[in-house]
Amino acid sequence: MKTHFSLSDFDFTLPDELIAQHPAAERSASRLLDGRSSAPVDRRFAELPDLLKAGDLLVLNDTKVVKARLFGQKSSGGRLELLIERVLSLSPDAGHEVAAHMKVSKKPLPGAVMQMDGGFTATLLGRWPNEDGPLYRFALSSDPYTLMESHGHVPLPPYITHSDSADDERRYQTVFAKNPGAVAAPTAALHFDEAVLVQLEERGIQRATVTLHVGAGTFRPVKAEDIADHVMHFERFEVPEATLQAIRDCKARGGRVVAVGTTSVRALESAAKFGPECRDTNIFITPGFEFQVVDLLLTNFHLPKSTLMMLVSAFAGYEHIMALYRHAITRRYRFFSYGDAMLLQRTTP
Repeated sequence: MKTHFSLSDFDFTLPDELIAQHPAAERSASRLLDGRSSAPVDRRFAELPDLLKAGDLLVLNDTKVVKARLFGQKSSGGRLELLIERVLSLSPDAGHEVAAHMKVSKKPLPGAVMQMDGGFTATLLGRWPNEDGPLYRFALSSDPYTLMESHGHVPLPPYITHSDSADDERRYQTVFAKNPGAVAAPTAALHFDEAVLVQLEERGIQRATVTLHVGAGTFRPVKAEDIADHVMHFERFEVPEATLQAIRDCKARGGRVVAVGTTSVRALESAAKFGPECRDTNIFITPGFEFQVVDLLLTNFHLPKSTLMMLVSAFAGYEHIMALYRHAITRRYRFFSYGDAMLLQRTTP
């Protein structure tokens, strides 16, 4: 069994046509690769309630994707794009500050005022979270959430090649999205519709929520061949006391904690590792990680050489994950955010 891993271990060749550009016609019509045992089983997502047991606890990420992509221009006329990663303040006295990624041909200097599409301004204040930080701190001319809702675009992942549409605004969002702040959807949860949720409840499967605001760093490629050298991005999260109690109750009755998506895993395992008062996590889950909470994982298929490939390999076993991915490619599963799902069982102690 392999014990030392390099970046190249998590690489695989994926035909471009398997990268889903649009969601399935109906949410629960996606395919589901059942990878709980050594032999993969091809299923439909609508079968999920039959695969879980009464007393299990399904943990969902209730974050809401905001229309965080904004366009504008510098005083020179050059176009720029901002992707708001985090709202830092909502008070006018504090300057409506945000932390954002900036895409522009030549970076402006602090103090520069950008004229944004929609008639508002964004003033560059500097880097964030420090002078060498990867993001930029801006002061917007009014409430960031209102501006994003009125003038923003759905922050579709870089591998989706079309511009955002009204359909994306509806489908790149879970049916239970509640707390705004994510710039990427918790994609494993996109498959749930009201019918599946009702069936889960009827079968006695409990539900609880966490909130983890997914950041654009989830798409950032790992560049270090020695994965121990990779620095993870931070994401804001909260695990409510009600969810912590639901987990304790689930374990006491012999049920299983079923995390919907890697974001739920990151939130639950961060709270277990760092304490429930932790609100910002850069947890890096790689093979050898000792899971304390999650028993089953529902997840989509992830990018080659990504931190999420490392996470699922840590959860279900490296060799098993690579075999499941080979099976998925052979059987023409659809990959990434709008793609199909996979159900995994924890193999680590």
